[in-house]
Amino acid sequence: MWLFWLFIAIPIIEIALFIQVGGLIGLWPTLALVLLSAVIGTALMRSQGAKAWIEIQRSFNELRDPTAPIAHGAMILLAGVLLLTPGFFTDTIGILLLIPAFRNWAMRQIGKRVQVTHVGMGPRPHEPHRPPYDDGVIDADYVVEPDEPSAMPPRPSNRRPSGWTQH
Repeated sequence: MWLFWLFIAIPIIEIALFIQVGGLIGLWPTLALVLLSAVIGTALMRSQGAKAWIEIQRSFNELRDPTAPIAHGAMILLAGVLLLTPGFFTDTIGILLLIPAFRNWAMRQIGKRVQVTHVGMGPRPHEPHRPPYDDGVIDADYVVEPDEPSAMPPRPSNRRPSGWTQH
């Protein structure tokens, strides 16, 4: 229900701000400010988005938790959408989302309200508790391949080698 009220409140706020700013500085300067904020915001979003993408890749390469870089990337994407939406209120929020300190604050605020659960990762009710990832057991299927290529069975003639198992 709060989303419904948000969709009603934002246009009303934007219209009120257009009227106020337009009354203070005039129509053309108001329109110029809206266009300028969209252009500058888009440029900032592109540069910060590229940095966020690099940070996401780095976290995967270093096997670190990618949650924070992904959240930053999502907020930068939201900032871009808000900056492309005409209006002073949405531009202000978009510009705030481009500031890393504000994004960190927003993530902390959202983190207070989010509860993370691991579905299927915990112990079953009839089993004792054990760590979800490293229980010391490796479950795998294997096939013993002969060491000598001559001992391998012939390949069917209608199939090509996959590229993974060329001999």
